[in-house]
Amino acid sequence: MAGLAVLIALLPLGYLLLRAGEAGADRIAAELLTARVGRLAARSLALAAVVTVACSVLGVATAFLVTRTDLPARRVFAVLAALPLAVPTYIAAFAWMSSVDGFAGFWASALVLILCCYPYTFLPVAATLQRADPAQEDVARSLGHDPWRTFRSVTLPQLRPAIAGGALLVALYVLSDFGAVALLRTDTFTRAVFTAFELGFDRTGALVLSTVLVVLTTVLLAGESLTRRRGARYAAVGSGARRPPVPARLGRWRRPAALLLAGVSALALGVPALNLTRRLIAGVSRPGSAGEIAEAAANSLTVSAAGAALTMLLALPIGLLAARAPGPPARGIERLSYLTHALPGVVIGLSLVFFGVHVAYPLYQTRWLLTLAYAALFLPLAVAAVSAATAHAPPVLDDVARSLGRSPLSAFATVTVPLITPGIAAGAALVFLTCMKELPATLLLRPTGMDTLATELWTHTSVAAYAAAAPYAALLVALSAIPAWFLAARSGALGHEGDR
Repeated sequence: MAGLAVLIALLPLGYLLLRAGEAGADRIAAELLTARVGRLAARSLALAAVVTVACSVLGVATAFLVTRTDLPARRVFAVLAALPLAVPTYIAAFAWMSSVDGFAGFWASALVLILCCYPYTFLPVAATLQRADPAQEDVARSLGHDPWRTFRSVTLPQLRPAIAGGALLVALYVLSDFGAVALLRTDTFTRAVFTAFELGFDRTGALVLSTVLVVLTTVLLAGESLTRRRGARYAAVGSGARRPPVPARLGRWRRPAALLLAGVSALALGVPALNLTRRLIAGVSRPGSAGEIAEAAANSLTVSAAGAALTMLLALPIGLLAARAPGPPARGIERLSYLTHALPGVVIGLSLVFFGVHVAYPLYQTRWLLTLAYAALFLPLAVAAVSAATAHAPPVLDDVARSLGRSPLSAFATVTVPLITPGIAAGAALVFLTCMKELPATLLLRPTGMDTLATELWTHTSVAAYAAAAPYAALLVALSAIPAWFLAARSGALGHEGDR
């Protein structure tokens, strides 16, 4: 079952490579060996580098302030730091470009992506800080290390795996982002691929450019794996209860730190909120708008729920195999499932369009093909959730149940399933959230006449109808905020019950 799930998820990648190979070496060379491809690669990598570094610094600083200091209203700032995850980049770009004249280009795209993506670093780093034992930091301070030296030499090494994982998510998101760079007119690979297919009808050129994105993102995945292996030596070992850390006193920096975090939240959340509020009344008052909005919301909820359900169904055998039967076959299947995370939505959508037209025509222009695209895109998120949840359910409990006369299936259903259900729910929430925000694959694969909140927003913003787009943007953010808050609570970023 796990092997079948991986084959289904890798279908777009295999079809992409097959169709690109049919172009021939001469055509591939003609498409790749150009100055334009060099500029696209340089700009895409530069944008990913700028956003990744900035998100790492901002995410680590925010996580440390809300988990390890006496910052006022720490829980409030923890929630505010997680909520940008609910704001799709194309909504943030829409809000900024409709509020600031001339807001476009490389640095405009970088600012929007930084404000939307830093929760990808904040959440894992905050969770690591909450779980880490502060005893090593106490030892360092007892040896005369000042707070900064203690953080640099003791705390930061423990955070490196979480930082590397968050940075990888940010870099992959930037390379695969389409909505923000398209709205802000920044030429990257994703915009070039979509333009070649949608406007230039150059399918071969779009496929060849897509393979370059696959290569770039695969290199990033390999680099993150190397960093994770090197960071394993920083993991704590041993038993014993951890005590909560004593919050560091910020002293005179307490108020400036709070103002800094408030300023970041104002830019990340306040600008979209004010812009959407200002335009919302005019957009809702359009004749027939209420019905259109309700229909788009219903479509978004149903296809996102279907995508989350299929993704979790495919992820269950892979995650269970990786957690309960570790070994080369399980590791190989799990790594293959993560390979789809290297493909942006426009590439998945483009591949499945070709697959639907030439191989599985009955699926073309149906919700089933769109659901399959969501599963291929977000399977790694679900596999990670299932694997982590299963790893925390001791197998010995199943053994005890079987020793009492239960069958293996009955023991699994009555013992393991209740233990892993919360983790699976968190994975489903994350997949549902990402399905709600996904734009390029939805644009390419949605059935004719079916619009979602994301596609309606894109349609109106592409013709500068900002008031008409505002209701769709506001409702999309509101619906996405619920799973975003749930993920923040599950990660431990909100701290302990006694925190204020």
